Amino acid sequence: MQDRFVYFILLSIPLVVISRKSILKPGSHGFYRFLAWEGMLWMFVVNVRYWFDNPLGIAQIVSWVFLFISLYLVFASVSQIRRLGKAHHSRDDQTLLPFEKTTQLVETGIYQYIRHPMYSSLFFLAWGIFFKHPSTGLSGILLFTSVMLLETALTDEKECIAYFGNHYKDYMKRTRRFIPFVF
Repeated sequence: MQDRFVYFILLSIPLVVISRKSILKPGSHGFYRFLAWEGMLWMFVVNVRYWFDNPLGIAQIVSWVFLFISLYLVFASVSQIRRLGKAHHSRDDQTLLPFEKTTQLVETGIYQYIRHPMYSSLFFLAWGIFFKHPSTGLSGILLFTSVMLLETALTDEKECIAYFGNHYKDYMKRTRRFIPFVF
């Protein structure tokens, strides 16, 4: 158990470095995202030893499906946001990561169906990690992580409305938050 805490602390260091500006601004979407990352990290540290156990078990199959969906979503969304989002340093919000400083609203590809494919990817990642070895103890962490990801998206939407205005509000009416045609 002590080893898990050591690994968690060591692996948290890069997350703290990446999120340092957001951590200092509670209420920003990056603040909630950091808390979600920490939840996922704890689940990973606990479940990593079960990563390849019982490969044909239903939980492992569900886990791998979620993890592959997560990979697809992150690659599809990051490639589009980098190509079409026109990130620029003139977007003066220090809590945003460089690729998040988009000046153009991306509404094509995966973004024509869901507003938050990167957060959706994190949902699938969290659930995929959980299903490596589902347990009652980790279900609370999964719930916490899921709530933090939802709060991340809700806060991000407020930030996008503040930057993009009515254009983003119209976009919200045409898209779902995380899952195309569903939610």
